[in-house]
Amino acid sequence: MSISRPFKVLGIQQIAVGGLDKQKLREFWVDTLGLSFSHSYQSESENVDEDICEAGEGPLKVEVDLMQPIDPDKKPRVNNPALNHVGLWIDDLPKAVEWLTSEGVRFTPGGIRPGAAGYDITFIHPKGNEEFPICSEGVLVELVQAPKEVIDAYATIAKLSG
Repeated sequence: MSISRPFKVLGIQQIAVGGLDKQKLREFWVDTLGLSFSHSYQSESENVDEDICEAGEGPLKVEVDLMQPIDPDKKPRVNNPALNHVGLWIDDLPKAVEWLTSEGVRFTPGGIRPGAAGYDITFIHPKGNEEFPICSEGVLVELVQAPKEVIDAYATIAKLSG
């Protein structure tokens, strides 16, 4: 089956790992594995205190977000499940959201908005409903607008391998 999509998924932008103590997460991901720490981010409305870390360099680096809830008794519980979400680079986020919505994909509330790393983001809901039955089947998926340098880097790789 050939479907004409008005956007491309370019690659993995991030994974987000949650726990009750981001310092313990940082000891593993940064101190043990050697990822580099970039910056911290907090959002009361998203109940998250996170450290943004990076694997690799340049436009194709992958973020590993180490998240703990600001209040472990409130939702969303960013520590449950421990692999909180996967972020995907998208070449045209507004077109992707428009097309996916028309196909019946359910998004979380909040629409397209600035994310912790400064790129526009939105989330595909892990569970469908009657109005929007298509979902990510239990995994929260973040769609991230790729900046020009990321789009260009993936285009270069495609040319080299094609």
